Amino acid sequence: MAFIARKIILQKQQAFSGFVIRLSVIATALSVAIMILTLAFVAGFQEAIAEKVFSFWGHIRVQQHPSYSSDLTEESLSVKSDTITNILRANKDIKYVDVYANKAALLKSKSNMDGVMLKGVGSGFSAERMKRFLVKGSWLSFDPEQPSIIVSSYTARLLSLNVGDKAFLYFISNRAETPRIRVVKVTGIYKTAIEEYDRSFAIVDLKLIQKLQNWNDQQISGYEVTLYDYRSDKMMVNHLLDEIPLSWFANSVRDIYPNIFDWLDLQDINRTLIIIIMCIVAVVNLISCLMILVLERSKMIGILKALGAGNAMVQQIFWRHGLYISLKGVLWGTVLGVLLCMIQQYTGVIRLDESAYYLRVAPVKLIWWQVLLVDAGTVLVCFLVLLLPSLLARNIKPVKVLRFE
Repeated sequence: MAFIARKIILQKQQAFSGFVIRLSVIATALSVAIMILTLAFVAGFQEAIAEKVFSFWGHIRVQQHPSYSSDLTEESLSVKSDTITNILRANKDIKYVDVYANKAALLKSKSNMDGVMLKGVGSGFSAERMKRFLVKGSWLSFDPEQPSIIVSSYTARLLSLNVGDKAFLYFISNRAETPRIRVVKVTGIYKTAIEEYDRSFAIVDLKLIQKLQNWNDQQISGYEVTLYDYRSDKMMVNHLLDEIPLSWFANSVRDIYPNIFDWLDLQDINRTLIIIIMCIVAVVNLISCLMILVLERSKMIGILKALGAGNAMVQQIFWRHGLYISLKGVLWGTVLGVLLCMIQQYTGVIRLDESAYYLRVAPVKLIWWQVLLVDAGTVLVCFLVLLLPSLLARNIKPVKVLRFE
């Protein structure tokens, strides 16, 4: 049977059956390529957006009060603790530990005024987290004589500010009848393309906020913890809650700002639907192709059965033929899918609306075990469904076929 199957595969097909086989190979290849592209684009998109959020806030927030709200409000006071600092810095899974503070203010230029939420960071802040967002200028100078500020491209455009310009910060306190005013110099302009952040936040020296709040240098809003592996954030939160004092809280940034991550999770549904549809396309095409081949080879089936071949032996011929078609389609589909992913990765030919998707270029992340899983899964599904058209060969009666011929 293996010899006969190989001869059928290698011999020149008739015009119609040859067209059907090529069409089935192409359909299988396109299905596999689209599945690989879907997995790569969804993985790349989810990672790129998550990385933006994590770069801005870290992965975990440690404070002396629970933080479950994503509202852009000032946060309660925490006090630096050597115990907390030592616990965090001793953990080998933690990459950065940074302190921060938030303060609402009004930012005024010569032409306009806008409300901002100031994020205060210290001179020891892991600036490499945020520098990726700088589109113009440099990082904070931390000069106590001349306070500096980094504004978003949205705020800079709204207030007609540029690097080197000076602006006024107005701080309103419940205890003060008149607002406090500070002159700040714009040293940089950032852009995350996440509208919620770009419309609201500006970055300043932590000491400026501490001074305006009448805090000492130990008073902060909390700690931002950045991990080496963002996927372990939930597990790390549970671990930290067991180690830190009971008066402290640890929360994942995913839980504090759930709106973006819930949206990203919806992409998993789209990915699953596309993969299911592509599997159906590949299977339907393969079944149709094999049914045509069985009908075309009905005379050969009749002769084989007349010579004593059993149904199982005849089925093996078409199983092998179908498996050859599916393997050929999977191979070409894998090559095509990986090639298109690499083209996008190195050229960025596919662009996105940054205001809607937070990215200018569609990101791809090719995960090889996913590629192998797509290949193996497609071959397995195709092999299992080949049983349906091969059953048609069992019902072919040698007497009827040969008499018809």
